Amino acid sequence: MNSSPLPGMLCNYDLFQKSLMMIKEAVQGERNDELFYDYLISVAPNEEAKNIIESIRNDERRHNQIFRMIYKNFTGENIQSVDEPFQKPSSYLDGLKKALKGELSAVVKYRQIKEGLPLGCYQDQVFNILTDELRHASFYNYLITMDKC
Repeated sequence: MNSSPLPGMLCNYDLFQKSLMMIKEAVQGERNDELFYDYLISVAPNEEAKNIIESIRNDERRHNQIFRMIYKNFTGENIQSVDEPFQKPSSYLDGLKKALKGELSAVVKYRQIKEGLPLGCYQDQVFNILTDELRHASFYNYLITMDKC
């Protein structure tokens, strides 16, 4: 890629390129994510759980759009989705555990993405996504606890 940060914005070029690559990877599996959330919603034991998972799914859709916009702003290219086979979890609880691990893993990845972006609005947007992921992890902990009670 021939991408470079906006003129006048400070950031490390190698970290910037890595951030763009990680953004692309983060967005490419979105169809699989969508099927996963739809599964969790369909097997959720009550309305409260369904509403929580739906709100997380809606946040994730918004995050994907933000990451797509950031990528396009720097590269001029759209990110193409990659179809991955959806593997249904063995149970609702296993799905919640997988979701929790996914949210915590995303925090680590998104922190790396944030570090490579130029200072300013792009880092702010990724920071907002990061805090959503932490909130989602808390919700999944709540749902796991609720399921065990």
